[in-house]
Parts: sequence; C-alpha cells; structure tokens
Amino acid sequence: MTGSYRPIPLAQVQPGMTLSDELLDMHGHVLLPEGTVLTEALLALMPRHGIDVLPIALAGPDAAALTALEQHRRERVDYLFRTPGTDDGTEPGPARALLHRLVHDYRADTAS
Repeated sequence: MTGSYRPIPLAQVQPGMTLSDELLDMHGHVLLPEGTVLTEALLALMPRHGIDVLPIALAGPDAAALTALEQHRRERVDYLFRTPGTDDGTEPGPARALLHRLVHDYRADTAS
C-alpha cells in the first residue's frame, strides 16, 4: 500500500478519487489495480462484490516523483533490451527494436 491513504466508506467516495492499493474481492481476486481512478460506473459495481470501504490515496505524487519514475522505467526497459556488441556501433535487428518500442509504450501507457 502507498504511504498516504485512508480507508473511506463507499458512500463517501467520489468519482475521480484514486485507489492507493489493489482492490480485492472476497476470494482474493484483484478487481482493480493500484492507482485506478474511480468512475461512477466502477463505484456502482462495488456493492455487487461486497465492497463497502475503499483504500483512497490522499495525495498524488508530485511532478518530480513522476519524472523520476518515468526515467526509472525507461532505464529498466533499456537495460532489459541491452545487447552485447551495441557499444561497437552494431544495431539490434528490426524485430528486437520493434519489441523494445512496444514494451516501452506499453509500460508508459499502463503507468498513466
């Protein structure tokens, strides 16, 4: 769980609030991932799953933290796709370059 959160009764949760932790159902299955911004439609489904309290993030990360996180993600993807021999000027093949770009784009989209 993130450091600053508060359990809030479902009746007090407003659309636009953000989950501070993943939301589990009574069987331990993940209903919503951490960081989900709640909508009216999602809130309407909570009683069906027996959810009456939600862990709501109190404050979002600041711009510097988001920039550092994005830089860390980019460096991690670059590290995973490192290729021995690229220091001598050789380029990875087009399939590897395409996969690298797709993984980076996927991680950037899921972080939002």
